[in-house]
Amino acid sequence: MKFLGFRWERRLLRDLYRSGSLSFASSRIPIPRRQVFPSPILKPSLSALRAYSTELYPQLSADLLKIMEQRMVTIEQRSAFLHNQINRTASSFSNRVSKANKELRKLGSSVELIKELRTKKEEIDGLRSLISDSLEDKDMQEMAADELVEAVEEEKRLRHLLLKSLLPKDDADERDCVLEVRAGTGGEEASLFAMDILRMYERYSQKKGWKFDVLHIMESDLKGYKEASGTISGTGAYGKLKFERGIHRVQRVPVTEKSGRVHTSAVSVAILPQADEVDIQLRNEDLKIDTYRSGGCGGQSVNTTNSAVRITHIPTGITAAIQDERSQHSIGSGDRSERIRTYNFPQGRVTDHRVGITHHSIEDVLEGESLDVFIDALLLQEEMDAIASFGT
Repeated sequence: MKFLGFRWERRLLRDLYRSGSLSFASSRIPIPRRQVFPSPILKPSLSALRAYSTELYPQLSADLLKIMEQRMVTIEQRSAFLHNQINRTASSFSNRVSKANKELRKLGSSVELIKELRTKKEEIDGLRSLISDSLEDKDMQEMAADELVEAVEEEKRLRHLLLKSLLPKDDADERDCVLEVRAGTGGEEASLFAMDILRMYERYSQKKGWKFDVLHIMESDLKGYKEASGTISGTGAYGKLKFERGIHRVQRVPVTEKSGRVHTSAVSVAILPQADEVDIQLRNEDLKIDTYRSGGCGGQSVNTTNSAVRITHIPTGITAAIQDERSQHSIGSGDRSERIRTYNFPQGRVTDHRVGITHHSIEDVLEGESLDVFIDALLLQEEMDAIASFGT
């Protein structure tokens, strides 16, 4: 309602402009009337789907709105309680005040959105009353109706922002991450593709402005990577890349293939959140170290040599174990049938089997330019799953 005066003046100028009555004494250039062309029907892009919660604002279901209202009331009551607790506590340095302030900071963004939503609701109610009271003043009714449309859209936007703030969050999403790539089925070709995959994430990290550091590389005979690991440092790195873990399958003609036959190989990718640094002291006398023969797949020597180590911290009973690179990997066996994504070079396409999306520029994906096509779709799927389970 506060913009109705400005809108009336703008509407008057617009009507004069359309009628051709608006002219400027200082100019002899005629002002053409505006032509209205029908808008083409556009299919929503993947980026538009990803931004549904902050740009497209679909109407939320009545059940979801009811649950949100309950959460809003709970947050308002909790915020008021914490403020009252702080005001009643004599010392501002007490542990209780510190905890209350910490919780208030966590609730801060949701509380502000709730306040904006309450204010917008009052504005919408006022505009609806104005429309019903202005039956004889068509101009006022039309201007209020225009204002109401914008207010309702803004209310939808605020609701979606609030919904996102209420969805459960993984604190690890904001952390740096550790990347590990291992060649699976396919021999030398798998090692060469493991190198391509590591470089893809390095380029993607550079594109995002993150820091990429190589920790370890074990090369194959053809200078591919049997295994490699690195750290990716940057805000939200783990949250962006967490769904990249799994088996990446490649279909192409290997450099060692003389007949031009397409081979299928696989690479396993692991993404782990960077752990917080903790100062600890370990004494040798508190550790029990055992070597033993590892089990699982990985070649004949796996079960005939002491290729695994187990360390036990005697005071706490905590145990850590590791076996060499020929043993079974925690992400999967590296079998190509377990794939999450396929890189098909003859057809120039990349397909993510979890979301059913295919991108027809394999070079752009491996350069890190189009990797967001899949990452954004997977994050959207996670968000939609969280909304579906909201309140349950």
